[in-house]
Amino acid sequence: MEGKITGIGGVFFKSDNAQETREWYNEMLGFDAQEWGKSFPWIDANDKTTEGLTVWNVFKRSSDYFGDNNQPFMINYIVQNMDALLIQLESQGVMQVKPMEDYDYGKFAWINDINGNRIELWEPK
Repeated sequence: MEGKITGIGGVFFKSDNAQETREWYNEMLGFDAQEWGKSFPWIDANDKTTEGLTVWNVFKRSSDYFGDNNQPFMINYIVQNMDALLIQLESQGVMQVKPMEDYDYGKFAWINDINGNRIELWEPK
């Protein structure tokens, strides 16, 4: 497989009061989360030269970033070779739900799983 998932890049969920929830995690669990969230750096257990990070964040309940407003959480997966993965997915009938976006910290694409849950795909630079 040319394009594949290599890890979890982020865990996102909704709250009626995102700021209050972030503050609770900061106070009770020592997160030091900012408005954009909190990064947890890591080193690959099988390849000590590979570093990465997983982002955690809380979104407002009204956010449409997850697609369906009833979806309470979204997982971001780290991708190796986004273009190849998207071609593979499309060949299996899995289409992007919005256009890919490219930033200085990586490419992002979004698909829905078999249950209609939005998934975010991220290929770091």
